[in-house]
Amino acid sequence: MKKLLLAFLSSLLLALLVATLASTQIASKGNVLVIVSSEEAIALRDGKSYKTGYFLNELAVPVKRLQEEGYAVTFANPKGNKPSMDIHSDSIDFFDKSQTEYQEIRAFHDNLVELKSPRKLREVVQAGLDRYDAVFFPGGHAPMQDLIQDPAVRQVLSYFHQTGKPTALICHGPISLIAAMPKADAFVQSLQQGNSQKAAELANGWPYEGYKMTIFSTAEEQVSESKQLGGEMLFYPETAMKTAGGEIQVAKPWSSNVVQDRELITGQNPFSDQALTEKLLSAIAQRKATKS
Repeated sequence: MKKLLLAFLSSLLLALLVATLASTQIASKGNVLVIVSSEEAIALRDGKSYKTGYFLNELAVPVKRLQEEGYAVTFANPKGNKPSMDIHSDSIDFFDKSQTEYQEIRAFHDNLVELKSPRKLREVVQAGLDRYDAVFFPGGHAPMQDLIQDPAVRQVLSYFHQTGKPTALICHGPISLIAAMPKADAFVQSLQQGNSQKAAELANGWPYEGYKMTIFSTAEEQVSESKQLGGEMLFYPETAMKTAGGEIQVAKPWSSNVVQDRELITGQNPFSDQALTEKLLSAIAQRKATKS
């Protein structure tokens, strides 16, 4: 009996050791930087505002898949504060009406301890970006408030653009690409004032000029204004990206649409989450293969 017990315990310890080693090997596969907004509201016209943050599925679906594939994830935002989730995203509507899928992602999201205390983006930049295999920007309206003109975002984008490492952004996330402009703040101000000609002039030197890309479309945003925001946007994301010089490709509202051009991978709306994730994983793997 003792021999059987010892044999069982030995087998159990061996299995645990193998699992631990396997987990360690998988975890060393790479690291993806996930940048979220620090803001919990965006300004609208006529002094109104909308309480927002990141979208549940746009963040959790890609992050879950990345971790399942063995990639470590580092969360960061400008202030290093706990980011907010847009309550409108906490719904089975973004999970094919599947309660099971929603509950699975929600449970995964709620256990993301690192998301509750992200690193300050400035400190991440100072520590060095070479450790990251890709960068990912989830959506939600919040990036319209801060990431669009954040200096540290500009440094991150510059590094990933120059190295050709995958840069993935979904829904409103692609608006963060504006931060790569030398005069992003003035560009944003011109758009808010309705001066598209001046904005176009200020976009000179934008590294993504001529890139094919997508973003939350004007048609989708107008529906969002009437059914969700309770007010009008200061400017539309699609207009901003076109003015900047991007070749915008939008599909039918609320349909999955992912556009890839060089290192850039963009998804149009929340329903593009899975397709964008697969493109991102493929791009990381391809780049690793060419560098090996």
